[in-house]
Amino acid sequence: MNYTAKSTIGDVVAADYRAATVFNNHSIDFCCNGNKSIEEACKSRDIDSDKLLDELNNALSDSSQKSTDFNSWPLDLLADYIEKKHHRYCESKITEIKPYIEKINNVHGGHHPELAEVQELFGKTAGEMSMHMKREELTLFPYIKKMVNAKNKGEKPEAPRFGSVESPIAKMMDDHDQEGERFRRIKELTNDYTVPEDGCNTYRVTLAMLKEFEEDLHMHIHLENNILFPKSIELEKELA
Repeated sequence: MNYTAKSTIGDVVAADYRAATVFNNHSIDFCCNGNKSIEEACKSRDIDSDKLLDELNNALSDSSQKSTDFNSWPLDLLADYIEKKHHRYCESKITEIKPYIEKINNVHGGHHPELAEVQELFGKTAGEMSMHMKREELTLFPYIKKMVNAKNKGEKPEAPRFGSVESPIAKMMDDHDQEGERFRRIKELTNDYTVPEDGCNTYRVTLAMLKEFEEDLHMHIHLENNILFPKSIELEKELA
């Protein structure tokens, strides 16, 4: 499929996740700002949209490599996948990364004062993401599964206490925006996760883990913002 400048970034990545690599190469945010058109995103970053479209269409025309079609998954399966893969990854990596950041800040902070801010930012991510994921697991995801079950049975789901699924989704998306901003700052402070000349192996490992964490976070947010959330809103309207 050939895309145009009017195509929405989130829709393109939802259709084929290989597009994420192209957008990442141009520092275009496909997860938190997935509602922007390619034209808008290119204009804001002074990028030639025609060249990006050529690059995008060439990348997606390679039939030898296919990405997982999450866009076709049932919503209850997608919610389970996000929880079991991305939530569990986030929880385990937060526990692993925090002491590493503390260690390199203690050892290298004198020559690299930016590490203090990196430690502070990741500490906020640790606290906020833990609460965010619990809210999804205890409130939003169970209701999405109830809607899917109700549709399969030809019934209407019991009205949730939060009124409409759009209410918790708006909160979750706001949380995503904040995490996106935090990691943009971490990426800037670390010069795109580049290890300085005086960096030790622990420094190298820490930045590698932060980069991997950000990449997983982008996929996590993309699956929710661009697929799970809009389809859940559509499903609720369909069942009304």
